[in-house]
Amino acid sequence: MSRKLFWEDPYMKTAKVQVVSIDGTDVVVDKTIFFAFSGGQADDYGSVGGIKLSGLRVEGDDIVHVLEREADFSVGDEVELALDWDRRYRIMKLHSAAHIVYFFAVDLIGQKELIGSNVDVSKSRIDFVMECSIGEYLPEIERLSNEFIAGNREIVTQDDEDNSGRRIWVCGDMSMPCGGTHVKNTQEIGVLRLKRKNIGAGKERVEVMLNE
Repeated sequence: MSRKLFWEDPYMKTAKVQVVSIDGTDVVVDKTIFFAFSGGQADDYGSVGGIKLSGLRVEGDDIVHVLEREADFSVGDEVELALDWDRRYRIMKLHSAAHIVYFFAVDLIGQKELIGSNVDVSKSRIDFVMECSIGEYLPEIERLSNEFIAGNREIVTQDDEDNSGRRIWVCGDMSMPCGGTHVKNTQEIGVLRLKRKNIGAGKERVEVMLNE
């Protein structure tokens, strides 16, 4: 099983690890700082033993690191993992931001069916089932979200005591299951901009962007 260091410390940029298996360009190590696509959050970028990653995937309890070329190290060797930190940090900000926007959206529009979400380096998005446009609500959702973010509030991600293997994101009175990576404080997020996108009849998308 790959120990998930990104849950223990999402700010960890490098780590020395031991190689567990190699199959062509697929490498498994005993622990990893890399997050593989899950729950709508995009893959991390980086390198293993100085070789650039071309992808990551989850296989059971392991995270498989797919290299751009075959490894020049062997099973049992110690190698260094190096994370593309700038990419990860933006994703952390946008992921926490998406949760906050979701809660304020639900406060204003009521509980709607959530049919999709995604977090990448440029923006995050939330998709709802709605017969009317969410556009008229966006200015107030944006205002409330930015006021909350500016409030210097702690963000905690932790194991769910009632459900083994599940993680919980908590900020103030807000909480939801989430196994992604997040910032420690809302002020790290900065200022948000929201945009509405129509994705089909009865569906509304809110796009969340950092105001940089």
